Amino acid sequence: MAFRSSAPSAPMLFARVLMASLFIVLGGWRVWSALDGMVLSNAALVLSVGELLLGLLLLGGWRLRWVALAAAALLVADALLSHPVWSARATALDGQLLHFMKNIALAGGFLLLAATAPRK
Repeated sequence: MAFRSSAPSAPMLFARVLMASLFIVLGGWRVWSALDGMVLSNAALVLSVGELLLGLLLLGGWRLRWVALAAAALLVADALLSHPVWSARATALDGQLLHFMKNIALAGGFLLLAATAPRK
């Protein structure tokens, strides 16, 4: 495809850094908190380590297309499992809808990143 390039432009690289920061900061914060004594389930700890690793892989550009697809899948799963807008009470609907749509929009961004990632 004509829109793929071998080297990322500065804006594309900056966008990728910003997108990776989501997983690095949130995953890293939860791992750090668990190491500092915060009670965290094993599943949440494994997911947090996975998020941190995913963010670092995105940042480094390793197999970018596949990692971006994994990030999109994780965000869609999180939107569906963690932000149930279809059953939220009226008082919680605004917050749930905000986070649900944020995750869906970010998943779209990661799909775009996967579509434009250079082939190696």
